[in-house]
Amino acid sequence: MLEPWRTGKVIRIEDITPITKRFWIAVDDLERFDFKPGQFVTLDLPIDEKRNKRWRSYSIASWPDGTNVIELVIVLLEGGRGTHYLFNEVSEGSELTLRGPQGVFTLPESLEKDMFLICTGTGIAPFRSMVNYIHQHNVPHRDIHLIFGCRRTMDCLYGVEMKALEKELEGFSYIPTFSREHDNPADIRKGYVHAVYEEIVTKNQLAPASFYLCGWKDMIDQAKEKILSFGYDKHDIHLELYG
Repeated sequence: MLEPWRTGKVIRIEDITPITKRFWIAVDDLERFDFKPGQFVTLDLPIDEKRNKRWRSYSIASWPDGTNVIELVIVLLEGGRGTHYLFNEVSEGSELTLRGPQGVFTLPESLEKDMFLICTGTGIAPFRSMVNYIHQHNVPHRDIHLIFGCRRTMDCLYGVEMKALEKELEGFSYIPTFSREHDNPADIRKGYVHAVYEEIVTKNQLAPASFYLCGWKDMIDQAKEKILSFGYDKHDIHLELYG
């Protein structure tokens, strides 16, 4: 059963990169906005006469904390009517029509296998929610590898936060990799996400694992093909497609 449409108020906006913003939205008619880490909300934006052409869905980047406030992280898309509206017409105090939570891209009941959380760009949003939830609630787990790909270090979303969490959450590793970084700091990894998880899987001798993929179609298609080629089953792969 779908949740009803509700009104949310934007209470804070923060620039995180030149083309990425964080939006904090309070749903005033609820005391608390309950959701499962990994779920998304759909916004109904006034950008078209037809309702289904106005809808844009975004994963919730925050984790359930007992409040009625959620955070979205959104990148400005070239020619994207929805993101251009959000970036140019929405400010603190603006109201947005939203529905949610929705989606089944969520944590399993028991984290009995190693987890690979593989993402690009704002695809990190559901994984930020998941790993913080695991940490806050002391959820028993095996090794968790968050592999995040973007172009340059300046595009690295939540990098400082994830590095700090790496020190606090046992078994959690955060591995950003940059495909177009021209500088050459010794402590960063260059390239694409695929080489990273292949290296870990090979080192671990194909240990039982679950793979969660979130990002653009090309990345997900290539990751699915590679993971299956390792010998894993299609049921080991869970995905959330952007775009």
